[in-house]
Amino acid sequence: MDTAPGRIWIKSSYSGHNNNCMEFLTPPPLGKAVVRDSKDPHRRMIIFQAESWVPFVHAYRTGGLVKATTYPLGRAGRP
Repeated sequence: MDTAPGRIWIKSSYSGHNNNCMEFLTPPPLGKAVVRDSKDPHRRMIIFQAESWVPFVHAYRTGGLVKATTYPLGRAGRP
């Protein structure tokens, strides 16, 4: 999907200079939101249905999300 003609990856406007952010595929496939980790763009993309993505972004912007607990590598591992 990252090589599709006419599509490009755009870094989130919340991105800092440490490259610790997510990128969005634009234009997205119809009814989808496609994101990836900007630090490691060769890992898997995450594809959301639009009806799930829109409420997620709204909850983030309005402070409705609780910060997830992160575990050190080895305990939870990486997919």
